[in-house]
Amino acid sequence: MTAERLVVIGGDAAGMSAASQARRLKGPDELEIVAFERGHFSSYSACGIPYWVGGQVSTRDELIARSPAEHRERAIDLRMRTEVTEIDTAGGRVRSRDLESGREEWTGYDRLVIATGARPVRPPLPGIDAPGVHGVQTLDDGQALLDDLGSVPGRRAVVVGAGYIGVEMAEALLNRGFEVTVVNRSAQPMATLDPDMGELVGRAMDWLGITTVNGVAVTAVLTGPDGRVRAVAAGDREFPADVVVLGLGVEPETELARAAGLPLGAYGGLLTDLSMRVRGEDAVWAGGDCVEVLDLVSGRERHVPLGTHANKHGQVIGANVGGGYGTFPGVVGTAVSKVCDREIARTGLREKDAAAVGLQYVTATVESTSRAGYYPGAAGMTVKMLAERRSGRLLGVQIVGREGAAKRVDIAAVALTAGMTVEAMTALDLGYAPPFSPVWDPVLVAARKAVTAVRAAG
Repeated sequence: MTAERLVVIGGDAAGMSAASQARRLKGPDELEIVAFERGHFSSYSACGIPYWVGGQVSTRDELIARSPAEHRERAIDLRMRTEVTEIDTAGGRVRSRDLESGREEWTGYDRLVIATGARPVRPPLPGIDAPGVHGVQTLDDGQALLDDLGSVPGRRAVVVGAGYIGVEMAEALLNRGFEVTVVNRSAQPMATLDPDMGELVGRAMDWLGITTVNGVAVTAVLTGPDGRVRAVAAGDREFPADVVVLGLGVEPETELARAAGLPLGAYGGLLTDLSMRVRGEDAVWAGGDCVEVLDLVSGRERHVPLGTHANKHGQVIGANVGGGYGTFPGVVGTAVSKVCDREIARTGLREKDAAAVGLQYVTATVESTSRAGYYPGAAGMTVKMLAERRSGRLLGVQIVGREGAAKRVDIAAVALTAGMTVEAMTALDLGYAPPFSPVWDPVLVAARKAVTAVRAAG
């Protein structure tokens, strides 16, 4: 019996999780697996790059979960520094190019997994490609930035954008001894939060010594006589820079899929069914940062580029292409981050998200502490909760605080997935002891206040 061939495009979380799971289910005599990765590394934690740059993680190798050699030992033909340049779905084949030799070839497939990830947003501004301007998406990007930080003569850094990547990279650069300015076109940092919660993050950044300049868009990267970055122009000001980091978020890397005529959504990500099979295709699956997924709260598709989802997508895809069965029902939009000692978390919908899908809502915001107030180390936090106006269904939670704040969002993530009301949440049997929580956990205090707001709204 001739073995079928599975081809995987992308050697990181989704792609190699799919390959590994398929290999667990089918041996080499049943399924040949060929994977292509254009970078130097496989199966690594992109989320850990800011902490490697900042020095909390000592070496690059600590971020690598499984090397190419380890994948090959499991009979996965992982071809590094090889870029797929074309997908021919009608012919069941992909064209690849070896980036070292330039050699091109076609490889046929019975089943194809597209896991091409996402690329950093890089606006077409004058000077944006100058030496000293860095995006941070891959280990190669992180290494290039670290090499640059070790050689620049000055210690002034400008971060463009104040989302998760921008805030984390601002902290990393601060830890490296740089004077950091964050230029942000939104009115507050962290546009993934409501403005009132983003303002709390901005105050924390200012207190930590990070200069935040909000409400202005970068118009150009200015260079010196040597062609290297010397400043960032935004509004009517110039901000001196020895190094610039782009923290403007990412967008799906789907040019290959677009050229192949595969279906893309409103955010440019591939559209799949619950099994992660590309819609309208019998032999093509997709997962990770290149796809859009169902938001279980709003009922709309959205792009949520997180490693947690990518690994789950890979497990589902691997099960399905390996002869098993799996589905990925969707997400509620949970994310956590930090800037120095300030923790940031959100799940579900923001106010503008709820309004965009026609939901009427109420909000409740409370101040509480991570532990009983009398217990040493109790730290403050702010919790904001959104609930549907008439039904009281939980719609979203945002938290900003110190140690012990961020992971409390998991309570809300479970409640959102279960479709709970804020009233039902008040009866949750959560763990309590003074070292861990007040008698009423901050999330439950917010739920109680949200119940009052729902009743007041009729």
